[in-house]
Amino acid sequence: MKPMGPLPAEFAEQSGMLTIAGTRAEDWATATPAFVYDVGIIAARVERFRAAFPGIDLHYAIKANPLPALLERVAPMVDGLDVASGGELETALAVMSARSISFAGPGKRDAELIGAIRAGATLNVESEGEAERALRLGEELGVTPRLAVRVNPDVELRGSGMKMGGRPSPFGVDAVRVAALVRRIVDAGADWRGFHIYAGSQALDAGAIIETQAATLALAARLGDEAGLLPPFVNLGGGFGVPYFSGDVPLDVERVGVALAAAVADCDLTAAGTRYGIELGRWLVAEAGVYLTRIVDRKESQGETFLVTDGGLNHQLAASGNFGTVVRRNYPLALVHEMGGAAAETVSVVGPLCTPLDRLGDRIGLPRAEAGDLIAVFLAGAYGASASPTAFLGHPPATEIVAG
Repeated sequence: MKPMGPLPAEFAEQSGMLTIAGTRAEDWATATPAFVYDVGIIAARVERFRAAFPGIDLHYAIKANPLPALLERVAPMVDGLDVASGGELETALAVMSARSISFAGPGKRDAELIGAIRAGATLNVESEGEAERALRLGEELGVTPRLAVRVNPDVELRGSGMKMGGRPSPFGVDAVRVAALVRRIVDAGADWRGFHIYAGSQALDAGAIIETQAATLALAARLGDEAGLLPPFVNLGGGFGVPYFSGDVPLDVERVGVALAAAVADCDLTAAGTRYGIELGRWLVAEAGVYLTRIVDRKESQGETFLVTDGGLNHQLAASGNFGTVVRRNYPLALVHEMGGAAAETVSVVGPLCTPLDRLGDRIGLPRAEAGDLIAVFLAGAYGASASPTAFLGHPPATEIVAG
């Protein structure tokens, strides 16, 4: 038997039938597979952030979950939205003013730059070439572009699941070249909006995040000095992780908040009027989502039991271990009508796709399950449907429900 990750706190103490946003999971699962997103859990995460980080803007990185119905509920809770494509920009503009939207990501097409400039969103330029294109397009449009410089920092976030700094990178401008680019942007008459500095993601080590945020503030101050210009805003990145796997411990965000408050107070930029923001996606929405999939078949093969479900990696690629995980480990799963029940057997939960990669639970312990029963996969609120190969093998898409 292999271990599973810990259940989110909102579900960990439940027994019997699983409830999501106060409603029985069976009642949500009229059609499966289905994602159910509990907005109340997201609101609780936002409230916790506000208490821990007073005076720091909160931005939602919509790549984590861009479902329009969910964005409508999240947008009023946050100070800004961060997007990474022209499509995400259109989705964000439907729920938030362009002046509160920032657009990052390498390889922005001219049409995407034009869309952001016309709308008035902030472009986080990733290279000198992209900056020159934005300046040229702004001049042709007769619109002053709002440009921030994304910095490839000379530090990385220790222990992060995906490192974004301290190495050669397609993301951002190497720190040593940033000051010259800032001066070029300002001299060209653009509206310089500051720095975007992102060092890594999915970190659970508060000490590592504290260390990285302090280094980020120091880097922003140094770059401002080198450019001879005060950054109006510094996006400190995010990187806050959630516990997916056995042995993972939740991030102590309150400890991070105390340390950041002290670092901000000591930073020369603060007295000069620079504002700061943190960009979060996964930490806000991952634990709010539950993926419900129904068992279609129960089968035995060479002494092992397989529960074959109607959904799999085509909707939940990350839970299958095929979204950047080096060693396959189990997300938390449960038999919906037996929350808190003792394990009666060791089973593998597999999806309907014709590939051995389609495995949601690898030799896990569950109460006995039969065809027709529902399986819940937790931590399904981030990088689920939109980050999975939904067209693979032609299975139908999952239903997505915003609850609460």
